[in-house]
Amino acid sequence: MDAIETLMNEHRQIERAIDALVAFAAEARRGRSEGEKERLARFVEFIREFADRQHHGKEEDILFAAMVEAGFPRQGGPVAVMLHEHDLGRALVAELARLAGLGTAWTEEERTRLADAAIGYGNLLRAHIHKEDAILYPMAEQRLPEAVARRVDEACEAFDAERRARGEGQRLEALAAALAPAAVAAHP
Repeated sequence: MDAIETLMNEHRQIERAIDALVAFAAEARRGRSEGEKERLARFVEFIREFADRQHHGKEEDILFAAMVEAGFPRQGGPVAVMLHEHDLGRALVAELARLAGLGTAWTEEERTRLADAAIGYGNLLRAHIHKEDAILYPMAEQRLPEAVARRVDEACEAFDAERRARGEGQRLEALAAALAPAAVAAHP
């Protein structure tokens, strides 16, 4: 399934962003980061727009829906676990967004919350991505009927084409490239 390959490639982009976010959080925790709130806001934007709206959107609205249609339970099993973890990630990102939007300098406690939320999100997503790559996606490839798999591929391609037509793909790629140096600078 081409959709699965695309989703796995998106995982690699998300992992790079997570590495950069965790490195940024370590800098911010030590109080050594210039333009902290603006940088954090850019991470939140990337996570919400790419990891959540684009990537999780395709998973939830297309792949997982097809899996449920093909007999996977929505309220239990791997699909339910993935949906639950998406919600857990959204809660951690909401905390990051709240911290990015504060009008005053971060207190020591807020810096700790930032680091905890960033590290928590990173750990959650790394484990989540591993489960999808190693378990859920192979299950989908093995158990989805060919016609359903083709429909998933076509729907994911149409979703991506619509975002590309609006310039979202290029904008998010540029944002990801701007975020990546934070991880390299912190961990050469």
